[in-house]
Amino acid sequence: MKTIFTQEIFTEQVVTAHAVRVPVTSTLSANITGFLPIHCIYQLLRSRAFTKHKVSIKDWIYTQICETTTPLHQQLLPLIDVYINSIITPASKSSPEATNKPITEQEILKVFQGQPVENSRVKHYTITAQLLMLYYVLSYEEALLANSKSLAAMRRKPRSYSSALMDQIPIKYLIRQAQGLQQELGGLHSALLRLLATNYPHLCIVDDWICEEEITGTDALLRRMLLTSSAKTHSPKQLQEAYSLLQSNHTQVMQILEQLTLLSASDLIPYAEVLTSNMSQLLNVGVPRRILQTVSKLWMTLNTVMPRRLWVMTVNALQPSWKLVRKHNYKQNDLMIDPLIVLRCDARIQRCPPLMDITLHMLNGYLLASKAYLNSYLKETADQDMKTSPNNAAALAGQVETMEVTREELKNALLAAQDSAAVQILLEICLPSEEEKDQTSTGSEAPEGENSLLCNLREVQCLICCLLHQMFIADPNIAKLVHFQGYPCQLLPLTVAGIPSMHICLDFIPELIAQPELEKQIFAIQLLSHLCIQYALPKSLSVARLAINVMGTLLTVLTQAKRFTFFMPTLPCLVSFCQAFPPLYEEIMSLLIQVGQVCASNVATQTRDVDPIVTRLQQLKEKPKEICGTYKSSSLIVVSVKDAESLDPDVQICHRVESTIIDIINMSVTGI
Repeated sequence: MKTIFTQEIFTEQVVTAHAVRVPVTSTLSANITGFLPIHCIYQLLRSRAFTKHKVSIKDWIYTQICETTTPLHQQLLPLIDVYINSIITPASKSSPEATNKPITEQEILKVFQGQPVENSRVKHYTITAQLLMLYYVLSYEEALLANSKSLAAMRRKPRSYSSALMDQIPIKYLIRQAQGLQQELGGLHSALLRLLATNYPHLCIVDDWICEEEITGTDALLRRMLLTSSAKTHSPKQLQEAYSLLQSNHTQVMQILEQLTLLSASDLIPYAEVLTSNMSQLLNVGVPRRILQTVSKLWMTLNTVMPRRLWVMTVNALQPSWKLVRKHNYKQNDLMIDPLIVLRCDARIQRCPPLMDITLHMLNGYLLASKAYLNSYLKETADQDMKTSPNNAAALAGQVETMEVTREELKNALLAAQDSAAVQILLEICLPSEEEKDQTSTGSEAPEGENSLLCNLREVQCLICCLLHQMFIADPNIAKLVHFQGYPCQLLPLTVAGIPSMHICLDFIPELIAQPELEKQIFAIQLLSHLCIQYALPKSLSVARLAINVMGTLLTVLTQAKRFTFFMPTLPCLVSFCQAFPPLYEEIMSLLIQVGQVCASNVATQTRDVDPIVTRLQQLKEKPKEICGTYKSSSLIVVSVKDAESLDPDVQICHRVESTIIDIINMSVTGI
C-alpha cells in the first residue's frame, strides 16, 4: 500500500504540483500547533522536489511570509534558509539551471511600504513579516557572497539585490523594533544582528547602541510624558519658516527644536529633511550654541532609525557654498566608494564642535561601510578571475589563486591609503590657523567667545582624538602607517596626550629610527621624547637608550649640513629623556659634550676661536650645580650673543647643546 501510494498514486511530481496550491496558514504564529502546510513545503524544499520537477514555490513562500505574526513560528527561519539554498545551489551538477526563483525587488518593497520611514498610505504589513523579509534579503546576499567561487566555477550567478532596494529598507528601524520583541521573535533578533554585523558594520557602531539606550531609556520616557499638545502641532513647514527668520529671531527656532526633543525617534522622521537642509545656516556668525547642540541631539536621535538616509542628506547639505551652486547630490554608493567626500564639507564646520561631531560620526560610519563594500565587491567579481584564465585545469587553479591574492593585497592597500588619508586630514584640522595663533599669542586679550581656542579648537581636537583612538585600537597598522608617513611635529604634544592608544607606537619606533630618511629619524625621536614623558615604562627606557645610541652613531657619519638638520630639532628631546629617566643622565651628557666637541673642532679648523664654548660645556658637565648657582643661563646667552649672530651651522649646534645642558641642569635642580 505504501509503495502504491508513494510511487503510483501520489508521486513526488503530483505532491509538489499540489503543494503549491495548498492555501497558506493565515496569521501564522507559534500559537498554531500541529502539522501545517509549512512543514510539508519545508520537507519538499529540503529534498529539492520543486526544482527537480520545475515547480515554482516562490509565490507560496512570499505569501506565507506576509501572513505571519508574533509569536514567531519556529519553522519560518529554517524554511527561509532552505529556500535560499534552493535558489543558489542547483539540485545537481548536471542541471545547474534547476533552481528556484528569488523573490523580486517589487515584491520585497511592497512589504516595506506603509512603514513610517517611507510615509506611504498603502497596506501596512505586520512587523513580523517585515523582519522576516529583511532576514531573507540579508541571508540571500550573504549566501551569494559565501558561494561566489562555486557559482563562478559553474558559470552561473543569481542576481543580487540592487543598492537602491537596500537604501529603501529601513534596516535600523526594524532592528530597533526587533529588539523590543525579542521574547516573541525567538532567535530572529540575534540572527539579524549577526547578518548586520557582517554586511552592514556601519550600522553596528558601539556609540550608536549606547546612544539608543539613552534615547529609549526611562529618562526619555519621562520627557515624553511632558509632551504638550502644542509640540505635536509643530509641522516641518513651521520649522522651515522659523529657520527662514533665524538671523533675526533665534527664539522661535529654539522653542520648536526644544519641543521636538520630546518626540520619539519615529515621530521625528518627517522633520529630517528640514533639519538637515538648514544645517549650513547654523554656521553663520551669531547662531547660539544651544541651537547647535539641540540640532546635534535631534540628529543623533534620528540616527537611531534612519542612519543611511540621514547621512546622505547631511553630507549633501554640508557641502561648501560653491558646491551647492553646482547641485551635486551624492548617493549612498558614492560615499561608500569614497568616504573622504564627508570631509569635503564647508570649512567652517572644522571650528563648529556640534556639527564636527556629526561629521566625524558619518566619516567613521562610511569608512566601515567602505571596507564591507570592497570585501563584497571582491567576492562578487570573483568570476572575472575565471574568465581571464586559460582552459588548462592546473594552470587555472594556480592563476586564479595568484589573482585572488593580488586583488586582496590591492584592496588592503586601498583601505590603508583611505584610512591614513582620513587621519592626515583630521590631524591637519587640529592645527591652529594663523588667526588662532595670533589670538593665542595675545594671551588675555583674546576673546572668550565662540572663536576662542578653549571653546572651539580645543573641543574639535578632543573629538578628533577620540575618533583616532578608536581607529588605532581597531587597526594598529593604521597608527604605524600614519607615523611612518609623519605629520607636523607641533601636533605631537596633542596626539600623545589626547590619544590613549599612542603607547602602541613604542613597538615600531625602533623600526622608524632605522629608516634611511633623516626626516623620519627626527620625527621618531621627537615622538619618543613625548611618549617617554607620557609613558615612563621600562620599554620606553630601552627605546630611549636606543635613540641615544643612534644619535651618537649618526654624529660620526653625517655631513655638516645633515648634522645641522638632524641635531637642531633632536637635541631638545634629550631634556625629556632625562626628565623621564634620570639614569640616562650620564649617557646624555656624554653625547652632548661629544656633539659640542665635534662641532667646535670643525669650527676650529676654520680659524675660529671657540675655546669659551668648549670650556663652558666641560664646566657644565663636571660641576653642574655650582655652575647653575653662579652662572645662570641668562649670562650664558649674553656671552654667546656674538656667536649667535653667526650663521655657521656648527656654531648654532654648539649653542643648542649649551642650552640643552642648561635645561637639563635646571630641570634636575628645580625638580621640574
